[in-house]
Formats: sequence, structure tokens, C-alpha cells
Amino acid sequence: MRPDRINWTPPARAEGEPRPPAQLRRILRLFKPYRARLAVVGLLVAASAVVSVVTPFLLRAVLDTAIPHGRTGLLSLLVLGMIAAAVVNSVFNVLQTLLSTTVGQRVMHDLRTAVYAHLQRMSLAFFTRTRTGEVQSRIANDIGGMQSTVTSTATSLVSNLTSVVATVVAMVALDWRLTVVSLVLLPLFVWISRRVGRERKRITSERQKQLAVLSSAVQESLSVSGILLGRTMGRSESLSQAFAEQSDQLADLEVRSSMAGRWRMNIIQIVMAAMPAMIYWAAGLTAEHGAPLISIGTLVAFVSLQQALFRPAVSLLSTGVDVQTSLALFQRIFEYLDLPVEIAEPAEPVRLSEVRGEVRLERVDFGYDSERPAGTLAGIDLTVPAGGSLALVGETGSGKTSLSYLVPRLYDVTGGRVTIDGVDVRDLAFDTLAAAVGVVSQETYLFHASIADNLRFAKPDATDEELVAAARAAQIHDHIAGLPDGYDTVVGERGYRFSGGEKQRLAIARTVLRNPPVLILDEATSALDNRTERAVQQALDALSAGRTTITIAHRLSTIRQADQIAVLDQGRVVELGTHQELLELGGRYAALLRREGGGQAGPEPEPEPEPEPEPTGLLAAQAALGTSL
Repeated sequence: MRPDRINWTPPARAEGEPRPPAQLRRILRLFKPYRARLAVVGLLVAASAVVSVVTPFLLRAVLDTAIPHGRTGLLSLLVLGMIAAAVVNSVFNVLQTLLSTTVGQRVMHDLRTAVYAHLQRMSLAFFTRTRTGEVQSRIANDIGGMQSTVTSTATSLVSNLTSVVATVVAMVALDWRLTVVSLVLLPLFVWISRRVGRERKRITSERQKQLAVLSSAVQESLSVSGILLGRTMGRSESLSQAFAEQSDQLADLEVRSSMAGRWRMNIIQIVMAAMPAMIYWAAGLTAEHGAPLISIGTLVAFVSLQQALFRPAVSLLSTGVDVQTSLALFQRIFEYLDLPVEIAEPAEPVRLSEVRGEVRLERVDFGYDSERPAGTLAGIDLTVPAGGSLALVGETGSGKTSLSYLVPRLYDVTGGRVTIDGVDVRDLAFDTLAAAVGVVSQETYLFHASIADNLRFAKPDATDEELVAAARAAQIHDHIAGLPDGYDTVVGERGYRFSGGEKQRLAIARTVLRNPPVLILDEATSALDNRTERAVQQALDALSAGRTTITIAHRLSTIRQADQIAVLDQGRVVELGTHQELLELGGRYAALLRREGGGQAGPEPEPEPEPEPEPTGLLAAQAALGTSL
């Protein structure tokens, strides 16, 4: 299945999706690397449960033996034993909490890094169809929402279960008849808690989806671009209103999640809280009709155990509800972890020790899907010799940008192959491909960091001298040197503290540092004014020297010196040659040149075609593949 056709956030469980038992097994596997620590936690839990049930037996001895017979020495020992049991139990609980919390946080760390690493491997199609806020919500909200489950719920489940078993055994040892009365309603309580858990799981799934919607709204509307668009379009008030409506829906879901089954669970608590009174009442009735069935000490000890049973039993039922609720969160995380990786590194990748830079496209076919016919390619045959240059021109939607995506393998061809130095790019190791191909796009992406950090993204170990040399080559060093903080200047969100031309030259400097033998220039000067374009073009010319260069041209005046110019129309190469050859041919290229006003006299110039739109998420995907932007 193609990744851009996958329903990333299915509203309900899809056919074939693992049932809860399978999900539980998968969740348990997350804890497998920490089974030694969990074994220690289990021992502490068992020891704590045993110590906690000793106290009622000591209490019975106090009431039935030590006090009635005036044995003060025994009384002192029994009291010291009760105090020691409380101290030991507290120490065990602290150690148990420390170990369980550590294991839980490590599991959350493993989940976060696994999801992030998996998303880094996803194809560009995933990012063109998925909102950034949705991705952020899965990593932050969904995994964050599981914190209580993975840090305390698992331990709480074992602890409470052990306490319940130990307490019930002790109750049976004291009086089995009272134990039967105490536990007769337990199956009903379990059934109620399971129903409440299923209800909360459904509401939690809806709540997390609404959180993702809210995160996406914040990410899009409160970014620099979103603020600029909202202000200039006069939509700030409507955006605030839309956010308020989404937040109101989330608030309603939070209330529903909190109140789901609340009355039913409270009824369970009321019944269990009333059980000691019922035991006293039953004991009183038996005493009225003859000798009491049990001693006062046994009765007090039994009620003490029953009250001790109340807390872990209610907690155990609530934990069952929490586990069912958390399944909705785990399901959303597993959806991302199970997404197929369409562009994967081969099992035995080819690593080239030296890349000359010859690029070939051999009978290349490519298409996004039936909903996006623009950019479809068919039967493309092109060769760019090492150190040569190829320019791609054509109308909007003719496939220029799509073709450029295939060389750095942002997409895979659907037919034919793309090679570098005779090796299919699908056979190359990712690090070899990333080092071989650099991309300079018209939309430059800069991190909210210093200039030096942005440049070192291409080469983390670059020296200060290398940064300066790269900036000089990109004709941006003098401007940087004139800034108060120089190379330590923070560029701001998406580089908005710099002009378009300055950002482009920073991107060029970044690519100079990477020093790729193959360079793709994706309409890198189309959005610049003439003066800035000339400065950037000079930097690009210096960057292109000695490299294999593929240029997507918006202004034809920038590519006249290219070794070859390919004219694309509806995904096919319709003309190929030098500038002079194509001009003499008098075909599509000559017509495009007349439109620009740079050729011989011809028809009335028509408006320039708009730059070919790029799929959303290109820059993030390029960064994921290690290519320079």
C-alpha cells in the first residue's frame, strides 16, 4: 500500500488490527529489557504484602492474650513488632516506587525515540499528508498520557494484586465464613469496572484526537507564517474563535472522561466501606443468640484486614479501568510504529568511497496517485555527465520538481531507475546518498538557532575557519561579520530575522560545507528581486563549479550556459539540447523564452507561470535524509 493512501488516524479499529490481548502482549514486551529490575520490584511488593498482613495478627494477640492476662512484656514486644512492620513496609514502598518509576520512564524514553526514529524513515508522502501538529501530538500528548500507566500502573497492579491475595489468605486463616460474606459481591464489582474501562477507553481515544487537532491549530496559526497570514488577512479574531471552539470540545471530552463510570465506581466504594459495619452487625446477632462465634480479638483483626483489603481492592479495580483506558493511547502509538517504511535502506547497501557524480535517469516513470496527476513522469531518459549541468524547464505541473525528488530519493521511481555513477540510488547506503547529493531549494529552512549551528547542521565537526570560508563562497560573510553577535546571531523562527536573499545565501553556505558532488538547485532564485538574485546567482555559480548540477529554472536567463536543457511537458521530455540549439529549433523552449522577453520578437508576452508548488514537508524530509537545504 502506498504510504500517502494510508488513513493515518483511523476513527475506529481497522479490520485485522490486534485485539486487546495482542496489544497487552505487545505492551508487556516493552518492559522485557528491564525484567531484572522488575523482578526486584516484585520481590519488594511480595515482601511488603507479607509484612502488611502481620499487623492484624499481632493486634489479635494484643487484644486476646497480652492485655487480658496482663503480660506487659509480651505487649511491649507485640507493639514493637507493629511499629517495625510499619517502618519496614515504608522502606519497601520507597524502594519499590524508585525502581518502578525508573523503569517506567525508560519505557517512555524507548517509545519516544522509537516513534521519532521511525518517522525519520518515513517517505516524503507521509509528511505531505500529515499535519505537523498531529505528529507532535502523538509524541508529546499520547506518550505523555501514558506516563502514569508505564511508571506506576504496572507496579500498582502487581502490588495491589499481591496485597489482595495475601490479605484474603489471612482473612481465611482468621475466619472463612466472614471471608465468604466479604467477597460475595466481588464478581459484580469486576464486571462493573470492566464496563467503565471500555467506556473510558472510547472517550480517551476521542480526547487524544481532539488534542491532536488543537496541537495542529496552535502549530499552524501561531508560527511566524501563520501570524503573518492571519494578520494580513484580518483573520486573527476568527482564528481565536475557532481555537476557542476546539478547546471547548476538548474541555467537554475531559469532563466526560473524568466522570465516565464515576457513580458506578463510587457505589463499589460505598459497598466495600459498609462491609465492616455489616461484619460487626453479624457478630452482634450471633452473640445475642448464644456464645459469640469468634473472639473480640479475631473480630477486630478481621475487620482490620477487611479495611486493609478495601484500599488495594478498589485500587485494583481502578487500575483495570486505567489499563483499558491506556490501550487507546498505546493503539495510537502503535499505529505510527506500524506504518510501512516505503523508502528503506537495502539489507546490503552500496557505499561509494569516491563519487564522480554521473547521474542517469533510465526510462523513469513516476506518479503520486490518481488525485495528483501533476508531476507524473513517463519514460524519462536523461544523462548528466560527472561535472556537467542539466537545466529543467517547463510549465507548472510538468514534473520538474518531481524529477528532482528522485535523485536524492525523497521518492522512489515507479518504473525504470535513477543511478549515480552507475549504481541505482535504491541500492546506495543512505549516508552515501546524502553525502553525494545536495539540494538548494527556493524555500530555505533555518532552525531557531545561531548562524553557526545552522551551518554546522551540514557538517557538525566544521571548524570556525571552514564556516567563514563557506560564508565567503556564498557571499554572506561580510553581512554576518557586521552583526553584533556575528556567527552566534540567532536567526529566529524559520530564519525570519533575515531577508530572502540572506537566507538563500546561508543555505548555499551550508551546502558548500557539505561539499556534495551532485547539486540540485530547485528554483533557488525564483522568489528574489533582481539585485538579490544576481548576488545569489553568483554564489550559486561558484557553488556549481566542478559539480554535477541539475537546475530547475524559473528565469530562463539563469540557465543559458547549461550543458543541456530539457523541456518537460506533462511528464515527458519534449526537447533536449543547448540553449542555442533549442532556440534555433523554434519549439517549446523558444516559446518560453519569448514569454520571458529574452528571445527574438514573437507573440505578446504572457504572464510568467507560477513556481511549481512543492509538497508540504519537503524540508523536514530533506533534513531527515541528511541532504543540505
